[in-house]
Amino acid sequence: MTRLPMDPAAIIFDLDGTLLDTEPLYTAAAQRVLDPHGHVYSMELKRKVMGGDSMRSAQLTIDEFDLPMTAKAFLAAREVHLKALFPDAEEIPGAGDYLRHLYSTNIPAGIATSSHQHLCDLKINKRDWRALLTTVVCGDDAELHKSKPEPDIFLLCAQRMGIKPEDVIAFEDSRNGVLAAKAAGMTVVAIESPYTSPEDLQEADLVIENYRSLLN
Repeated sequence: MTRLPMDPAAIIFDLDGTLLDTEPLYTAAAQRVLDPHGHVYSMELKRKVMGGDSMRSAQLTIDEFDLPMTAKAFLAAREVHLKALFPDAEEIPGAGDYLRHLYSTNIPAGIATSSHQHLCDLKINKRDWRALLTTVVCGDDAELHKSKPEPDIFLLCAQRMGIKPEDVIAFEDSRNGVLAAKAAGMTVVAIESPYTSPEDLQEADLVIENYRSLLN
């Protein structure tokens, strides 16, 4: 069994690619928006936009392909496809069991996700996770001013949980997310992803394949 780098007072998770395997769904939805324009959503672009603010990610995609639309229009078109895909998102192996383990051992768990509230709800409402979570902070939260890789979302989540950042372990899967959690002063565990390279996760304190290594 893999041991955590410290005994945390709380754990804060990213959602996409960290608890749920939604990154392929984002890729598929973006590709459907690009299809009429004859472009291919590359792995290189995916790595560039992962874990960041949705408007910024959309604008990077538009700039990459010189698309004749606004970032808002791109996101609206993509969301049509995401709404159909998200309810069937698979969990990262062991994620649900690990959340239940934390709950049973009285370690508070929260989520800090760049996803907006309505999309976050689509992803997790069909699961039994809500009762296991102390706090969920989404990218469109009124008190949030800067997105990952800035630390704001992790600091806000920790504040609402009543836990000092230095006593928190953050779980992430993207470079932007790892940098955000480290900037917040947290210990970071990174989940390996086909969309990231080892260099993307090098600032993390521990890198694991999935949650099963923490349970067995």
